[in-house]
Amino acid sequence: MTSKTTPESPLPIRTVLQMVGGWIGRLGTVWVEGEITDLSARGGTVFLTLRDPVANVSARVTAPRGVYEATVPRPSNGARVVVHVKPDFWVNRGSFAFTALEMRPVGVGEMMVRLERLRQLLAAEGLFNADRKRRLPFLPGTIGLICGRESAAERDVLENSRRRWPAVRFKVEEVAVQGPYAVTEVTEALRKLDADSSVDVIVVARGGGSLEDLLPFSDETLVRAVAACRTPVVSAIGHEQDSPLLDLVADVRASTPTDAAKKVVPDVGEQLTLVRQLRDRGRRVLSGWLDREMSWLTSARSRPSLADPVRELERRAEQAEALRDRARRSLSSSLDRATDDLTHLRARLVALSPAATLERGYAIVQHPSGEVVRLAKDVTPGTLLTIRLSDDRVTVRAQEPDEAAEA
Repeated sequence: MTSKTTPESPLPIRTVLQMVGGWIGRLGTVWVEGEITDLSARGGTVFLTLRDPVANVSARVTAPRGVYEATVPRPSNGARVVVHVKPDFWVNRGSFAFTALEMRPVGVGEMMVRLERLRQLLAAEGLFNADRKRRLPFLPGTIGLICGRESAAERDVLENSRRRWPAVRFKVEEVAVQGPYAVTEVTEALRKLDADSSVDVIVVARGGGSLEDLLPFSDETLVRAVAACRTPVVSAIGHEQDSPLLDLVADVRASTPTDAAKKVVPDVGEQLTLVRQLRDRGRRVLSGWLDREMSWLTSARSRPSLADPVRELERRAEQAEALRDRARRSLSSSLDRATDDLTHLRARLVALSPAATLERGYAIVQHPSGEVVRLAKDVTPGTLLTIRLSDDRVTVRAQEPDEAAEA
């Protein structure tokens, strides 16, 4: 406050209220949105309360009857409207209210536009990305269920889940699933279950409803709370055609509460059938493998080397002996041929040898140099010659033929 006050110098209440009125008056006009409640008309003025559809906040609004009746269609209790208001503060009563200058009903189209704008904003932040979504556990020990009080959605989830897997456990949080308290209660229940380490998966379930009834499940606060959860979240809001923003941020989207039970809990009958099928398949695979191995073993045992090992050794011994005899025969034949060849060669050498010729009475006359004398004219009288006989050598001197005859 701009004025200095003390217990000794307080301001009159009228001054303070006038100051408050001045501050509020400086706000000017503003467009606001809300849901109409407590609608009543007295004289030329229509009185209503404008309530926030998400938070537990409301404000009084007064509208001239002409402004109210000019709104087409004319709004009633529960209608969502956008109102151009001017804040007013009545100093005499110390009360605050808005004065409506113009009023417009909020149609489904406008709500869809706002939801689409919010969806684009959250998508740009990556809250709907597929890589953020976690897989559900195969068999959760405890399921957290957020649903309306004594609702059909709760009954569908519990009955179908226990029918599929009787041992499944639940922690149920009953909350308001529409109206001004829905977002707060659902968000609080979500955080409570997420903080519980025994809860493996959280299911948010609600039956079908109008677009307005399902608006809390498109609230930004709730969507961000689901995105921040560490526990996988399943959205089971409405029916197949309903698609609040919670469906986009949840890890798994179920078309109905019954479908959520099917997605979260496996069917014990189906699992038993699967186990039997896998067991039979394993038995067939193992039996086939054993049959193949037995066939191979039988074939191996039927081979001669295993069927009669001694006979195989005897056969190998016979082969070794046959090869040894063959080698001996081959070597003996080779030696015989070599001996014959040597004998023939020796006979040829003997026949062609000069010594054999000498033994038959021939002699070889050689010069001292060792050159063989072939013609008589090659010998000069008086030349020493060597006569080679079969047993020795004789040295002689050559003479003229006449001299040799006289001698």
